[in-house]
Amino acid sequence: MQQTPTAQAVKQALPSFIPYNPNELLLGYQRRWVADQSPLKIAEKSRRTGITWAEASDACLTAATTKTHGGTNHFYVGSNKEMAREFIDAVAMWAKAFDKAASEIHQEVLEDEDKDILTFVVNFPSGFKVQALSSNPSNLRGMQGNVTIDEAGFHERLAEVLKAALALTMWGANVRLISTHNGVENLFNDLIQQSRAGKKRYSIHTITLDDACAEGLYQRICQVRGITWSQPDEDEWKANLLKDTATEEDALEEYYCIPKHGSGSYLSRALIEANMQPAPVIRYQGTAAFNAKAEHQRNEEIATWCETNLAPLLEALNPTNEHVFGEDFGRVCDLTVIAPMAIEQNLNRTVPFTVELQNVPYRQQEQILTYIADRLPRLRAGALDNRGNGGYIAEQAADRYGSGCIEKVDLSQRWYLENMPPFKSAFEDATLTIPKDRDILSDLQSIKVIKGIAKVPDINTSTTKGKKRHGDAAIALALAYYASKMDTLEYGYETLKATQQSDDNNDNHSGRYPGRGVL
Repeated sequence: MQQTPTAQAVKQALPSFIPYNPNELLLGYQRRWVADQSPLKIAEKSRRTGITWAEASDACLTAATTKTHGGTNHFYVGSNKEMAREFIDAVAMWAKAFDKAASEIHQEVLEDEDKDILTFVVNFPSGFKVQALSSNPSNLRGMQGNVTIDEAGFHERLAEVLKAALALTMWGANVRLISTHNGVENLFNDLIQQSRAGKKRYSIHTITLDDACAEGLYQRICQVRGITWSQPDEDEWKANLLKDTATEEDALEEYYCIPKHGSGSYLSRALIEANMQPAPVIRYQGTAAFNAKAEHQRNEEIATWCETNLAPLLEALNPTNEHVFGEDFGRVCDLTVIAPMAIEQNLNRTVPFTVELQNVPYRQQEQILTYIADRLPRLRAGALDNRGNGGYIAEQAADRYGSGCIEKVDLSQRWYLENMPPFKSAFEDATLTIPKDRDILSDLQSIKVIKGIAKVPDINTSTTKGKKRHGDAAIALALAYYASKMDTLEYGYETLKATQQSDDNNDNHSGRYPGRGVL
């Protein structure tokens, strides 16, 4: 039996960007959609980007293929009769383009509980068909084949339709959901968020207007209409589409995959506090006098501080647990926060303590970070803020522990989009425990949903007058959780000896480190 490729394999097989080619029938994002043979997949899309049209090509090829080569029926469930007819017309068009024998479009009577329903059908010599059904869930009973639910966000009974469709997957059928968004409080959006959190196994494809145009949507429109394409014309066309919507919120939902009513706190106070327990938060603030000292004097002072404040906490860690860490960088105004995290036997994550540094020189930040990381039992991974001057600390960590262990993270919109849902899910599932601390609570509450993406906005989150915070602990904790999910190389492990401490703070490139083995 042919093995279905995973979504990851598909992403590796086709580039994430495919330039426009007027001789190709499908645009890049359409090709990636068709090539992804995941059993469950979702397209959250801008209006009129042609995903349904591309789906019709896949339906045509699948139904035209014999059973021994993986062929099957394909059922299309739209939200109205016009959509059904349009999809079947597209299937017939593709059959001609692919030179596949197919019957003319005809109607069949489908007996429903309340009344008989006319459905549109195209039959193929393979014995399979493409059939457009109504949105009544009962229509899928007794059927076998792939199912496409179009404009899923607008189905009044999506849960019931999906329940009926998923029953078909028991025998190897695939289910595809395609839609623009229809608000945050919608099952379609919920399925996407749960999939990004790892709770559902849908492969997610996001196609905004900009994504589609980058791979040639407007160029294809010009080609079909027989007009000359130019970038200024494309820019004006996009601007007019956005201006013509009633509100900016509508434009973002219709064309940029951002569901409406998506503002407010991402994590509630009650949810955060339910996952807190007493644990140290170690703080160090550099002074003008300290920063003016010679580097060797600062090294000695920080070494003593580490031995006094950090060594007892590190020695108390369970040596059988794997550990990771996350670090959010700050220098003068913002804080640097280091968040170690233990991965326990039951795979729950626990943050045993955090370290907050304010106005501390780069070399001493590096000194404190490596003091911690060198002594974390079974260090598995670290994720560090790579923005701005944080790139220096991240680069030094990657040099010291290896790029297979350390990830330098650029906190982009895409990173937040993909990694905040799993982070939130850990709170909801009570599988993440963090220190009980007022400032950490405020930092986590500062995460807002901005234009559909959960992130830390550029605001002061400190609860203490005169102090400046900017969600620093929230970012460090999110990075630590991200690190705990990273696939990394396996390292050997050696317990730290008391005699192995003398040169740790000055030799950052020795190639072997206390508390770590070698590859």
